[in-house]
Amino acid sequence: MTPIWLFDLDNTLHDASHAVFGRLNGSMTDYIEQHLGLPRPEADALRLHYWRRYGATLLGLERHHGVRAAHFLAQTHTLPGLEANLRMPPADRAALKRLPGRKFLLTNAPAAYAKRVLTALDLAGCFEGIIAIEHMRVFGALRPKPDVRSLRAILARHRLPAHQCVLVEDTVANLKSARRLGMRTVWMQHYLHSHGSRNPHGPDAGISLHGRPSWVCARIRSLRSLHAWP
Repeated sequence: MTPIWLFDLDNTLHDASHAVFGRLNGSMTDYIEQHLGLPRPEADALRLHYWRRYGATLLGLERHHGVRAAHFLAQTHTLPGLEANLRMPPADRAALKRLPGRKFLLTNAPAAYAKRVLTALDLAGCFEGIIAIEHMRVFGALRPKPDVRSLRAILARHRLPAHQCVLVEDTVANLKSARRLGMRTVWMQHYLHSHGSRNPHGPDAGISLHGRPSWVCARIRSLRSLHAWP
């Protein structure tokens, strides 16, 4: 049975630690400083606090400050000149294009940003659809990965049988939720290794790169390895 592939974007398809994450953190702090009227050190601390508590800064801002998700995402993901700094191994690009089966992008990033990155990486034609954070509301509440309710709703909406789906991700907490629903899971570690140890905070706190949690079916460092998937 040919798998249905669900791919994360940042630090799974490309090296977001190099070109994206630092700039995103800065633009989110800028947004909090401007719209909540906080001094920059307090704005940066609040950004980090909500990220550690909820797994996404936006969730804290929406829940506690009435920030509109669409406005926040548009303002923080502008990132002028982003395309020129994206990195992806050519062998991974070629492997993804050759990989048989349906493919979807499943990302906590906004759709406009995801489309920019895929276009710049010459991958826009690889995916049947982009499932972005805007599509992760359940009963009106924003519930991005790793929320199981959101993943279940996404599978139902797109009529994707969980047992046929394979989630390829760099974030172990997201893989755990997918495994609970009966999906197979692949932990992409290439960009985690290349930038040293994981950040000790956030959803993957305490997870060793050298181990394999029970909910991870396979660990890879290259998308080429997916061609050996049974």
